[in-house]
Amino acid sequence: MRAATDADADILARLHGAAFPEDPWERRALSRLLTLPTMHARLAEAGGKPAGFILALVVGGEAEILTLCVDPITRRRGVARTLLADLYAAARAARSSRIVLEVAADNDVARALYAAEGFTAVGRRPAYYRRPDAAAADALILARSLA
Repeated sequence: MRAATDADADILARLHGAAFPEDPWERRALSRLLTLPTMHARLAEAGGKPAGFILALVVGGEAEILTLCVDPITRRRGVARTLLADLYAAARAARSSRIVLEVAADNDVARALYAAEGFTAVGRRPAYYRRPDAAAADALILARSLA
């Protein structure tokens, strides 16, 4: 695992598109996020190839996961948990007391991962995620204490 930089923006865009084909983030948007001074950006590799990444803002006593994605071909190999563990350590070092994120209510795989990691629902945004061929999905706001 290593820090992700602007030089990795194309890789991150490809990974995000593979993980979230219904709503991929473009290189330009990812590049802008990578320049934020409070951004925790980490890229995981498996077998010498990009496997996943996490982007999280760590500021004001809280960390917010903006995106966590794993290439579909490397899922179920611990990549997401490794990225999360790295974020927990960085957030604790920055004296954050909790981590928050939003996840689509219909993303059962991600919800199971976050539940196993100790995240619980603290809110809901109705019809937040647009779907091209289906009804919009609610966003669940999840949080996990770092205490």
